Amino acid sequence: MPRTTHLLYLHGFRSSPRSTKASLMAQRVAREHPNLRWWCPQLPPSPREAIDLVMRGIADWPRSSMAVVGSSLGGFYATYVTSTTHCRAVLLNPAVHPDRDLVRQIGDQTLWHNPAEHFHFRPEYIGELRNLDVGPLARPDQVFAIIAKGDEVLDWREMTDRYPGSRIELLEGSDHALSDFEERHLDDVLAFIDPV
Repeated sequence: MPRTTHLLYLHGFRSSPRSTKASLMAQRVAREHPNLRWWCPQLPPSPREAIDLVMRGIADWPRSSMAVVGSSLGGFYATYVTSTTHCRAVLLNPAVHPDRDLVRQIGDQTLWHNPAEHFHFRPEYIGELRNLDVGPLARPDQVFAIIAKGDEVLDWREMTDRYPGSRIELLEGSDHALSDFEERHLDDVLAFIDPV
């Protein structure tokens, strides 16, 4: 496998490029991998618009040397990206059934990192999520999932069952945010991606 030259990071629901994990990765990339092209876009609330933005943004990226990292809902989107491009993917507590789980989030929402910023999660977004479910992956060996049994938002069994044939690091504790990301997981993520 060629080393990764282009890296996409996809944040989760109500999150942003200012999330802790995205910020930690951006800082590490800037410090240790200055030749790596890094992109962490602010994703719109509409899943269809989010994927359109992402796929337009990576349209000219080399498929053999790009990778994607996705957290929570971003992990669901990253699954779509790797299914489409066959690139390497790292999934951090990935959402598996967001069309089911986000029904209760329909309505007015705020961003975690800026509670003054509101957006509306619309009922039609549930159908958009359903349309992005890619089913079994053709290249599960390209995927590394870090899954916490201590995740208070998502079921670790569903996450594990979703990615047969992929490399899975199943954590006995931790939490949905992977609060120990920098100390315990960032090095493993970068080793799997193998950035230039």
